[in-house]
Amino acid sequence: MKSYMASPSSIEKKWYVVDATGHTLGRLSSEIAKVLRGKHKPTYTPHIDTGDYVIVVNADKIKFSGKKLEQKIYYNHSDYVGGMKETTLAEMMAKKPTNVIHLAVKGMLPKGPLGRSMIKKLFVYTGPEHKHAAQKPEVLEIKY
Repeated sequence: MKSYMASPSSIEKKWYVVDATGHTLGRLSSEIAKVLRGKHKPTYTPHIDTGDYVIVVNADKIKFSGKKLEQKIYYNHSDYVGGMKETTLAEMMAKKPTNVIHLAVKGMLPKGPLGRSMIKKLFVYTGPEHKHAAQKPEVLEIKY
């Protein structure tokens, strides 16, 4: 019996829209990463990007468990001596709530060229509107 390996020409990509209202960050991010990677499809192939496009709306209405708003810290370095900057989750949600979901999903994808091509299929918006209506996205129900 031969194993099935998907080829880039045989992959059909769909568009999904996810409403982040009331969902927990980590649980939502893992489901989004699974769809971006293509693990929800029977034609999943590890070394080929078989995933779909995901649009996340209402990113500013996401929930967090515990004391993460005060205790979770994002680090950024400018590559200069003493260039380390710290940002708490509360500050990040006030400035760029889309970045929180983007960084969480990015950390769950493979590292390297394959992961970089997968993260380009994620679109995060703070409000309920998005500009991808022409792609006719389906609503993706997140159950956990």
